[in-house]
Amino acid sequence: MRTSKIALGVIALASISASSAEWSNTEIHFQYGKLKALSFAGGVEADTSIITFQHASGWKYGGNFFFVDRIDDNRPDGFNDQDWYGEWYTNLSMNKMSGRQPGEWLADWGPIMGFNFAADSSVTKYLPGIRFSWNIEGFAYLNTDFTAYIDDSEGVNDGGAPIQDDSYMIDVSFNYPFSVGEHDFQITGHAEYIGERTDELGNEVSDWILAQPQFRYDLGKALWNDAGKTFIGIEYQYWRNKLGDSAIKENTAQFLFVVQL
Repeated sequence: MRTSKIALGVIALASISASSAEWSNTEIHFQYGKLKALSFAGGVEADTSIITFQHASGWKYGGNFFFVDRIDDNRPDGFNDQDWYGEWYTNLSMNKMSGRQPGEWLADWGPIMGFNFAADSSVTKYLPGIRFSWNIEGFAYLNTDFTAYIDDSEGVNDGGAPIQDDSYMIDVSFNYPFSVGEHDFQITGHAEYIGERTDELGNEVSDWILAQPQFRYDLGKALWNDAGKTFIGIEYQYWRNKLGDSAIKENTAQFLFVVQL
């Protein structure tokens, strides 16, 4: 039932966003690599597949972005066992709302609101804050977000992960396209810092740094002369204190295949 609700929610969000959008981009990602479990599940690596539905769009006064991951590994240990995780963000553009033109360095800015959820652990986070978009030569986009990180999870008594104190997040997202001869590439992704906090059991939840840059090659253009639709590459994941677990540091590359719908 929970999986069905998530799938229906994703379809509804994509449909609503695309129907009112000035532009939209929807992708499906497949990733495969070795990812670490948290300490409670043994902290060992397991072959892990991730299927991601991702959507970005722009509308009259701002933009939307969301993704949903379906995560599964080959080790039944209570972590990444057919789990679902998603994030959704909507932001307002002060340029669009006021008629202001992009500056030499600061392209745009405005409020942003985010929502993060994890299905199996019943985790919910709200992320209100502000976004700055930068005008840097060569980047398709470069954004810096400063948000709160507010916990609204169900907690241990309701069978979920422990409720945590509130914290904050700093996130940088980017896309840098470039060409080498007739071949097109992209370096895209994000990096985030989330501050330390304490959970309802009194345990310290460490701050973390998570970086997930993707290196993509435009396979569709090379093979079928259909640019911007099919990519192959790697996603490199660096995660210090994974999910607040100070004993777990991840440093790995995953195979990546992307189809743009």
